[in-house]
Amino acid sequence: MKTAQTLWELFLAGGFLMWPIVAMSIVVVAFGIERAWALRRSRFVPRPLAAALASLSSEGPFDPRRIYRTCVLHPSVLTTVIKSMLEKIGRPLPEIEHAVEAAKEREASRLYANIRPISLAVSVTPLLGLLGTVQGMILAFYTTANLDAGADRATELAQGIYVALITTFAGLCVAIPASILAHFLEGRILAGFRRVDTIVAGLLPQLERYENKGRATPAQLAGDTPATASKPAVGKTA
Repeated sequence: MKTAQTLWELFLAGGFLMWPIVAMSIVVVAFGIERAWALRRSRFVPRPLAAALASLSSEGPFDPRRIYRTCVLHPSVLTTVIKSMLEKIGRPLPEIEHAVEAAKEREASRLYANIRPISLAVSVTPLLGLLGTVQGMILAFYTTANLDAGADRATELAQGIYVALITTFAGLCVAIPASILAHFLEGRILAGFRRVDTIVAGLLPQLERYENKGRATPAQLAGDTPATASKPAVGKTA
């Protein structure tokens, strides 16, 4: 019996269940890279947008049209949330807050979508490893029980158990990093939404003065309404 084996030999000894474990590891790496890029800071609150909003807020009265046009230039989670908020301008504040929460839920659902395959790998790969180990143990005990009289049963049983445990080891080697990665990416999403909430919370109180003055359309907010059209609700003063 050889005292040392290469990784490839160990892989082959683990049996056919090593292949789905490898496939799950590829899924983890692929989606991990994709989500790490997709969840960068600028995906939530681009620095130019944050600076522009701060500048507009300090320059003078709150101007929904300028805020809307600025957001259009910087697509992001914050942009989507602010646009949904401004499109409800003139409605009661609870309705605006509901629109904000609905927009955040839609964005969160989209951002979490590609983390689910990583979470699936966390659950499935240990089970694949355990299945391979159970299968290996069954074969090991079956082989030991059917050895010829006088054969070294202890050595054969130890060899069978040793091979059977390879899949469990491989499954855990994939599941543990995948679990850490999934929690890291979820933390990025939560941190991003906290930054979004901070900015939105500063804008919401400024919409109260437009309450019950009619609802603005996206075209009006974007400044595309012809001069002959009815006067938009936004921009009116009490």
